[in-house]
Amino acid sequence: MHADLLLHPSWILPVDPTDSVLIEHSLAIADGRILALLPSAEAREQIEAERELDLPGHVLIPGLVNAHTHAPMTLMRGLADDLPLMTWLNEHIWPAERRWVDPDFVLAGTRLASLEMLRGGVTCFNDMYFFPAVTAQAVAEAGQRGVIGMIVLDFPSRFAESAEEYVARGLQLHDQYRDHPLIRIAFAPHSPYAVSDEPLARVRTLADELDVPIHVHLHETHDEVVQSLEAHGERPFARFDRLGLVGPGLVAIHMTQLEDGEIARLAETGANVVHCPESNLKLASGFCPVARLLEAGVNVAIGTDGAASNNDLNLLGEMRTAALLAKGVARSASAMPAAAALRMATLNGARAFGLDGEIGSLEPGKAADVVAVDLGDSHTQPIYNPVSQLVYAAGRHQVRQVWVAGRQLIRDGQPLTLDAAAVIAEARVWAERIAAGEGRVLGRG
Repeated sequence: MHADLLLHPSWILPVDPTDSVLIEHSLAIADGRILALLPSAEAREQIEAERELDLPGHVLIPGLVNAHTHAPMTLMRGLADDLPLMTWLNEHIWPAERRWVDPDFVLAGTRLASLEMLRGGVTCFNDMYFFPAVTAQAVAEAGQRGVIGMIVLDFPSRFAESAEEYVARGLQLHDQYRDHPLIRIAFAPHSPYAVSDEPLARVRTLADELDVPIHVHLHETHDEVVQSLEAHGERPFARFDRLGLVGPGLVAIHMTQLEDGEIARLAETGANVVHCPESNLKLASGFCPVARLLEAGVNVAIGTDGAASNNDLNLLGEMRTAALLAKGVARSASAMPAAAALRMATLNGARAFGLDGEIGSLEPGKAADVVAVDLGDSHTQPIYNPVSQLVYAAGRHQVRQVWVAGRQLIRDGQPLTLDAAAVIAEARVWAERIAAGEGRVLGRG
């Protein structure tokens, strides 16, 4: 048997089955796909590889899937902290976006986000932002996977003047990337309070025709629910259900305000939820009832949200926070065990966007999106359970090797497809420009 690459780690966590831990096994890659997983002694005898890589003390995991972010907003990291959501949005973020966001901003911000995420083991992310074609271009150039949102809003921005124009530009994006190996497209109406019924109904029709997901902020805060009751006489989820948006293609972000009937309806329809614990904690938005959702059979993934509200794109850290928070909210130490958190950050994220046949677990035939994490550091020793060490103790600096479709993007912690110094320098140029325009001095608030 011939392979392009044969990896020999100490452990492999395939993710499916959930609790599986392969010890002294090897993973073979050929033509960008996983060829085989088998005991290392057999692999060395049976597989003739162009290259072999011994990874003692490392654990192999599927590439992490960041199921919700706003990549270009890395350039707004720390711009407006310690504020409630609507104050943060209305008085700071949206005005700054109207002033600064253009294709150059999006390109620089996405490159910075890709650099950060790849170094943290994120091989695929789902994005919602302006000028999505620029985001798609940057992601493809980095060799990363992206689910790029066709953003829809009622109000004008520097990207589009009306809901109709947002939709039209989104359809152009879909046509451009219809057959791209790394880029997928989703509709991304921003939220119930930012998009009215008519464009939402249009999105539903087009999403059905194109067979693409619908990615939306939903039930993020208590105030959002109250405002919907006042404006529409129904909760946002009920409004989306009435409009026909609730189904297997719905990817509902945040969902911190849920009643039992809504959880049952999510499970009944096959809709997906993305949990963003650190953003929700920082903005005091509420607590997603993750344990109840999982118990009901709802597919729950994990996202970081944007760096302007988190303030990082660290999905390893997000897994730990999600697992700990779920236990506190459920008042049960057994809620969301480590293996469930890893599954949420990999296979569940892939499933939310219809990519679970391609990525999300380490199985023969799937794309070779693989991450090697070095557990040899003092803070991840000793190792009784590599899954627990990965989720509860490991840091993203321990990500050493990253492959997407068999192509190595991170080697020994260093990027191969992005010029880190140039990306960071460009971010600093933008920071100086924005700080001067906002009447600030960098580093002084």
